[in-house]
Amino acid sequence: MLFIRSNLLNGFSELRFGFSTRFYLDNNPPYNFNMSFSVGDDDFTVRGNRTLLAESIGLEADQVAYQKQVHSDIIKYVDSGGTQGESDAIITDRPNIGLAISSADCSAVFIYNPVRRVIAGIHSGWRGTQKKIVAKTLTFLQDDFNCNPADLFVYIAPSISQANYEVGQEVAGLFDEKYLIAKGDKFLLDVTTNNYDMLIEFGIPFAQIQRSNLCSYANANLLHSYRRNGIKSGRALGIIGMIE
Repeated sequence: MLFIRSNLLNGFSELRFGFSTRFYLDNNPPYNFNMSFSVGDDDFTVRGNRTLLAESIGLEADQVAYQKQVHSDIIKYVDSGGTQGESDAIITDRPNIGLAISSADCSAVFIYNPVRRVIAGIHSGWRGTQKKIVAKTLTFLQDDFNCNPADLFVYIAPSISQANYEVGQEVAGLFDEKYLIAKGDKFLLDVTTNNYDMLIEFGIPFAQIQRSNLCSYANANLLHSYRRNGIKSGRALGIIGMIE
């Protein structure tokens, strides 16, 4: 199995992190190394894939918390593994719990505060970005966990690039023009930079943000992309967790 690490997050000995790719030796077309039960893949295979990812980064499968992502601005605190219901951002200060974020083009953002010992995972597609779920999660961390922006370390996982994310006027009209490039009667939308700017505006130091430059759409041999493969696309998972 091939998965993506973060040099920034994996620099903390107490932190566990990995972001899955499509690549696995048994291939399993068309879904490949898929982490979702909702795309038509075999449930037994998905459970095995999730277990393999969790154990590969140093967690047990039952320690990982999953959310049903609904493109919202719902933020939840979790204190156990397993299914946690509907939300698009999850937070914990408990050790030995992994937070899982699913993605197949959307921004997946992972946050760690080594001072307060708290982690967060955020799913932010265009709807979540328009609702400013990243900014709202940062405010949650500040208000509920007394997190100082200067103490936050953030990894933005691979997502679809602006060059490959075409939207109509109805979506483009929801965003500042600096995140848009006109393309005929359509627009190219930069969701990732919008989320990155929310981190910077909150006061997180540039050096404490790592942003992947991999495009999920363009890297067909490595990454899942719903925009590229439609209903035949699998889903990636990023998992962040602290250990005692």
